[in-house]
Amino acid sequence: MKYLITESQLDKVIFKYLDNQDFVYMEYGINGYFLNSEKDEYAQIKLNSHRCTIDRKLMTEIASFFSLDNFDSLSSIAKWVESKTGTHYITVGVESDIIVYYFKK
Repeated sequence: MKYLITESQLDKVIFKYLDNQDFVYMEYGINGYFLNSEKDEYAQIKLNSHRCTIDRKLMTEIASFFSLDNFDSLSSIAKWVESKTGTHYITVGVESDIIVYYFKK
């Protein structure tokens, strides 16, 4: 059986998945952070006024679970963040030890 799913339908499912992660949003100065709990040292998502940085593990988790490539995973996570914060981000990327990927929205 084949199913056709629109991008907006897929985004709704991914948004629901991310909502169920129960991230804690905290602000420190001009920066915002989505954490798994208030005691976490590392944020899953880091924000400032123009940039959204997503943890590589979260990107690959979403990509793997929903059979997406990394770019589409980043895009969906960024849309979710924008819906939660009401802010449009100029740059969205993934930080790892050395590699940084960015794309403009």
